[in-house]
Amino acid sequence: MPTDAQIAGGHKANLKNPNTSEESKENSKKILENEFNVQVDGDNASQSNDDEGKNPNNVAGGLKATLKNPNVSDEAKESAKERLDNMSAS
Repeated sequence: MPTDAQIAGGHKANLKNPNTSEESKENSKKILENEFNVQVDGDNASQSNDDEGKNPNNVAGGLKATLKNPNVSDEAKESAKERLDNMSAS
């Protein structure tokens, strides 16, 4: 049985697949937003910034990886930097 992460990953992949219909992409978008709290903008999906209950070291590591990833938008990097700054200020 697939995990929630695998199911969400499949829907995210569907959004970027040029061979899937717009109807299929719209269905994946609705599932991601309603069941996985993932915000979808075009074919880009991003998890909500709600870090409650998550290991802070893992969150910080993911944010640091985002800053170094050349495939991440400047907006996402800025958001990650702000979140890291807020974590260290608390």
